[in-house]
Amino acid sequence: MALNKELLQILACPKCKGGLELLDCEEGLKCDACGLVYPVREEIPVMLVDEAVPVAKWEQGVRENKA
Repeated sequence: MALNKELLQILACPKCKGGLELLDCEEGLKCDACGLVYPVREEIPVMLVDEAVPVAKWEQGVRENKA
C-alpha cells in the first residue's frame, strides 16, 4: 500500500519547513534544502529530526541515524 497522497501534500520538513520529495522506493522522504531523508517505517513517515539520515549516508544504504 502506498503512502496517502493527501498526507504527502501537507507534510513539511520539521527542520526547515520546506517541501519533501517521496523517494522512488517509498522508503523515505527527502528534503533537498537540509540534505536529510526522513525514513518511512511500516508506511508511516518518521518526521523527527533526530531520526533523519543525511542523503549521502542514505545513498550508501544507511537507513537509521545512529547518533
